[in-house]
Amino acid sequence: MIKPCKLQRGDKIAIVSLSWGGLGDPQFVHKYYIAKERLENDFGLEVVVMPNALKGSDFIYNHPEARAQDLMDAFLDDAIKGIFCAIGGDDSIRLLPYIDYDVIKNNPKIFMGYSDTTVNHFMMNKAGLVSFYGPSIMSEFAEYVHMSDYTKQAVEKILFDDCENYEIKSSKVWSKDFVPWKEENMSIEKKLSDEEHGYEILQGTGVITGQLLGGCLDVFPMMVGTDIWPSKEEWKGKILLLETSEEKPSPNLVTYYLRNLGAQGIFDVIEGIVVGKPQDEKYYEEYKDVYKKVLEEFHREDLPVLYNVNIGHAYPTGILPLGTEVQIDFVIKKLTLLESPTRK
Repeated sequence: MIKPCKLQRGDKIAIVSLSWGGLGDPQFVHKYYIAKERLENDFGLEVVVMPNALKGSDFIYNHPEARAQDLMDAFLDDAIKGIFCAIGGDDSIRLLPYIDYDVIKNNPKIFMGYSDTTVNHFMMNKAGLVSFYGPSIMSEFAEYVHMSDYTKQAVEKILFDDCENYEIKSSKVWSKDFVPWKEENMSIEKKLSDEEHGYEILQGTGVITGQLLGGCLDVFPMMVGTDIWPSKEEWKGKILLLETSEEKPSPNLVTYYLRNLGAQGIFDVIEGIVVGKPQDEKYYEEYKDVYKKVLEEFHREDLPVLYNVNIGHAYPTGILPLGTEVQIDFVIKKLTLLESPTRK
């Protein structure tokens, strides 16, 4: 996999709206200004808004070709060192006809987002580029009052530093509190609770290694059968990352999604699974039962599964580099990046 250059203070990063265009809507645009100030002051980055990113949800919905053009232009611009997604949504799949994978391959740079951005991460995978499943502009970078310390540390360490042999630890706190996105709520911060679970081992023993590949499980059905969906052979040796969205899919739906992966033979060839903390811990125990049941159905009671990782729709969320070699020690519940996902 091709590694992008790590970020440095003073670098330009592009903001793109590849799915939902709410960042440019009048009632939400204040979130952009919060994130811009934070990116500049806390991280020393120069923010470049791509031409269509703030045109609002109606325009963004009606013009997938314009969204894709922003993405391609951001990769082609040598002055831009990173591309951060505004937010997820449910519509990134319509960018597929407009993507030039050679542009991505020949102009590697940091690409980050989560949720529906899973589709774009699989585009990066097809192009052979390491990408970063991590915070978005509208949610984490624009968090009211202050950005989560856990997320901020992940950005600083994984995007700016050499993080070979870096241990990704469980957050000591979490929150199910949602502060509605309104300007009058900008002084209200989330209520935090102590993390009671930490990493959990659902099944499996020993130590596994492999490249991470995956994202938001809800999005997978849109990708299956397209040219960005990996073949069974391409899944071989990978560690599958799975997390669920704010839609909080029912245990039955998660069962169906997982059975599809089993039917494709993916469980037969991967090294293990990393599962994100469900948002608000909704269905926390039920999802655990589903994973164990479906893996038993496919005779993979031995497949290692690490549960309750701070990624995606969990709060706080960290960063997991896709296409990067990681190690999971199931004896001591330790998740380590074996290599740095960036180069100098």
